[in-house]
Amino acid sequence: MTAAAAPTYKRDGRAYYLTADIHTHTVYSHGKGSIEDNVRAARAVGLRKIGIADHGPAHVGFGVKRKRLPAMRREVDRLQQKYPDTDILLGIEANIMYSDGALDIHPDDLHLFDYVLAGYHYGAVGRAPLPSVSRGVVNFLTPRRMASRGLIARNTGDIVSALRRNDVYALTHPGDKFPVDLIEVAAVCAETDTLVELNTSHRSLSKKDVADMAVADVAFIISSDAHSPGRVGDFRSAVDLVLDSGIDVARVVNLKEV
Repeated sequence: MTAAAAPTYKRDGRAYYLTADIHTHTVYSHGKGSIEDNVRAARAVGLRKIGIADHGPAHVGFGVKRKRLPAMRREVDRLQQKYPDTDILLGIEANIMYSDGALDIHPDDLHLFDYVLAGYHYGAVGRAPLPSVSRGVVNFLTPRRMASRGLIARNTGDIVSALRRNDVYALTHPGDKFPVDLIEVAAVCAETDTLVELNTSHRSLSKKDVADMAVADVAFIISSDAHSPGRVGDFRSAVDLVLDSGIDVARVVNLKEV
């Protein structure tokens, strides 16, 4: 059976469709479906490319176990043979935690992934558990509009260091959970050729945020951040965000106009 035709979203007399969803989760972390469930869901909604990007291992509750990564790679390769008309990729959503830019991915495991995503998450701890937890609590309790300059600078600095130290394909849900300087983040994303994610699960960016970030020569990518197969390929709210912000649709790498 071949994949379905891509669905379109119409607005203001124009129609748009999504070509890929590279940020989806499975039971390997805290998603509700298997890798194949997500692949089938992608095919059912007409996506030609699907990416599995479960949480990095430093997340206490949701991180994928490092020892399971080779099994994920084998499963993705097997499914690619089973569904040759769909590009099936294995990524990971690494955790940004350290001021030195290190991620929670072991260098020996990088060959297993087709790409690396990176973002902030509550509950991610590494070599300094207590400071990680303490800072997470402070960020959780601090509304973005009330964050101090020092807190914003520290959070922003961690992202900048991570992007400059690692080959990150896309920065996930920027501005969600941890207040940051979005304009500085966008500038570094442009510098490091990192995509800015427009996440339809964590709708943390406003149309002004997107317009401000677009001042930098940065490209965007829409992701569902699906934690269940039924949300794979969810893209409509992000299309509205793109259009309302006034940026050129061509700057979103996986959004096409019919």
